[in-house]
Amino acid sequence: MSRNGADIVPHQDYGLFEPDSVARRVWAYPTTPLHGIVRATVVEEIDPDLLAAVDQTGANYDRLATRYARTVQYFASVAFSDSETIARMADVLVKVHSKAIGTEPISGRPYDANNPSSQLWILITGWHSVLKCYETFGPGRLSDAEVEEYWAACAVAAELQTCDPADVPRTREQVRAYFDSWRPRVAASEAAQRMMHHLLNGALEVLPPQGPLRLARRPANWLIRTGTIATMPHYIRQLAGVHQSPSTDLAVTVLTKVLMNVLNRSLPLQREIVKQIAPKVLPVIEPHWRGIAPVNPVVVSPAQARAELGLLPPAQAHHDLRQKQWQRVFSDGRKPSDVGLIESEDALGRLA
Repeated sequence: MSRNGADIVPHQDYGLFEPDSVARRVWAYPTTPLHGIVRATVVEEIDPDLLAAVDQTGANYDRLATRYARTVQYFASVAFSDSETIARMADVLVKVHSKAIGTEPISGRPYDANNPSSQLWILITGWHSVLKCYETFGPGRLSDAEVEEYWAACAVAAELQTCDPADVPRTREQVRAYFDSWRPRVAASEAAQRMMHHLLNGALEVLPPQGPLRLARRPANWLIRTGTIATMPHYIRQLAGVHQSPSTDLAVTVLTKVLMNVLNRSLPLQREIVKQIAPKVLPVIEPHWRGIAPVNPVVVSPAQARAELGLLPPAQAHHDLRQKQWQRVFSDGRKPSDVGLIESEDALGRLA
């Protein structure tokens, strides 16, 4: 890669956010792939419906590195890619989630990953976790105005999912109220605890056993695991069955803040880490890192992008496929089709 960025392909437009937006500043900080996304995937598992959907496939156990890379790639694309790429990814993810249906074993109720409530939970948990890790291990707390701008950006991202953007909280108080409203609904079965522990130790699988980072796997796993736990409320730790002393919380927070500050000042180090854990993210974020303007330097809303491409809003998209999947699972007693997963490989890379 050239030092002047001449071989970096510019995006077609700025996508959803201005280059100097609070959303991009937070999502670009190195805490995002190392702690923020990990925290999000761990906390998400206390939703019994989401846990059932993830546990049903077994993919987090069979191919955690691939799933993690695809998750990071999607979130990075929402923050930094162009509007066409983002809109096409969002459309295919409705198909992917059409496969994640079944019966939640504790309640016996059907679950559907495209359910607006589940999609809002995933969205809010992801954006909150990234912000929490940025403020804990990064430059510090955002101002109230910056927080409101950040959550307004989250509402824009909500247009890429089946949930209603109007349901996205806009202030710290509203975010706290949202999570408080979920307290009676969350639970952690043995399957959930097993999954949360597996995800907390994910660096042992995500970081390759060979290459320049091979010797960093165990220290990195300790830093990411203990750092992520340090950001989690105690009721979630109790649900997960994890225990960590206040002194460990303090020590790992101080150490991680120092390391993240060093990492934030070194693009070569950040580039090497991203190359190891999610290489397809590099062409997504390089234009932002380098300050390379897109071909058409404009911000495009999700609705505008869909109109250009002839795509329906996610809540209205692919109803035929979703009904066929529902028929296969709940009427015919068969497994759902893999059609969405297969199509997702064009947007997010191979599954294995």
